[in-house]
Amino acid sequence: MDFDWTMALGSFLVAIVVGLTGMGGGALMTPMLVTFFGVSPLAAVSSDLVAAAVMKPVGSAVHYRQGTINMRLVAWLCVGSVPAAFSGVLIARALGHGAEVEDVIQKAMGVALLIAAAGLVVRGYQALVDRAARRTGADRRTAAPGEPAARQTPDITIRPVPTVIVGMVGGLVVGITSVGSGSLIIVALLALYPTLKANQLVGTDLLQAVPLVFAAAVGHLLFGDFQMEVTAALLVGSIPGVYLGSKISSRAPGGLIRRALGFVLVASALKMFGLGAVPLAWTLIGLVAGTAAAWMLVRRHHGLPALPFSERPPDEAEEHPEPAPQRT
Repeated sequence: MDFDWTMALGSFLVAIVVGLTGMGGGALMTPMLVTFFGVSPLAAVSSDLVAAAVMKPVGSAVHYRQGTINMRLVAWLCVGSVPAAFSGVLIARALGHGAEVEDVIQKAMGVALLIAAAGLVVRGYQALVDRAARRTGADRRTAAPGEPAARQTPDITIRPVPTVIVGMVGGLVVGITSVGSGSLIIVALLALYPTLKANQLVGTDLLQAVPLVFAAAVGHLLFGDFQMEVTAALLVGSIPGVYLGSKISSRAPGGLIRRALGFVLVASALKMFGLGAVPLAWTLIGLVAGTAAAWMLVRRHHGLPALPFSERPPDEAEEHPEPAPQRT
């Protein structure tokens, strides 16, 4: 068996994003295997899920030690996600084998990637609204820049039925495409539980993904197209990568990484739909330009500077107060 160090390096970079944002595992790893290394879609899904079953506990362990996990929320998510993930594998198996099935899985991956990218936009908009509220002093939910991570999650009211449904939908998508354990579920958690801080969303999502991905991995080991050489390369790169990303995430948000991740998700989705190199490049250029213009308008609408780097941090006055005038 020839070990592919290039594949290991790619998985290391992807795993940093996973640990940092809670997103991008299957959404980046599987398209990377298909696009750059020529792995068949079904084999990429199977091998990635088996690798993720080992990688996810590493990242979640870091967040568990930091106290950024809501265990009740994890339990309700797993009620829906674990059986649904295994069922997703059976659905993929029922489709059969051959080029047509591989094409269906590839298209399904493309749809899941676009949904994940849309979810990132929603999450980014919510973060922008929170920032605007902090500037006016109306929202104290999120930690100020430089503030240590909370040792306990906020006291939230669990909504069992919607949470189980989120787990079921996410688990089903993961079982078929390996996409969604972070990219889709974490966005749904943000909508259901907006009082959870960013690092707590990431930590909770990473831990709930452990049994979810494990159930899907078992299904693909039994019924999928698992390839040991692919999984070995993924593990060598992903374990140190997700540890490094989680150490950073447990102390600081990854807003810039999430923006880059959204761009990569769209590019990967379009590639899954078979868009050629030249049309893909022009589409992405237009998307970047249009998104940048729209984002500046949205920022202005919420009372923020159009360019983020021209914004004064909302707590800058508190961190660096003006010296009091001395009496003479």
